[in-house]
Amino acid sequence: VQLQASGGGSVQAGGSLRLFCAASGLTFSNYVMGWFRQAPGKEREFVAAISRNGVTTYYADSVKGRFTASRDNAKNTVALEMNSLKPEDTALYYCAASPRLAVVPSTPPSYGYKYWGQGTQVTVSS
Repeated sequence: VQLQASGGGSVQAGGSLRLFCAASGLTFSNYVMGWFRQAPGKEREFVAAISRNGVTTYYADSVKGRFTASRDNAKNTVALEMNSLKPEDTALYYCAASPRLAVVPSTPPSYGYKYWGQGTQVTVSS
């Protein structure tokens, strides 16, 4: 199984980025897809999750209203549209796949996520 994240970069505050994650080696539509991030010196945190059929999404309070997750099961891809970016959004962003049904994160939030991508860096300058 491979999850390949891409689309990261450097933007100024208020800007936008769109992250992508391409999955292979798994039956993509059988997995909830999640996005996580980890800033230097901080723990990895949950960002967003999208249900198997793409109908249901769940977001961390810190990104709600600014980030939007979507998926294309025909192309085995998941995307994270990030708008109104803030310096505190700076982090390494990971996509992950969970065979569980729930999009609401557990405790810890990474529980149930079986496969992880390598991460893509997002840097937001003020």
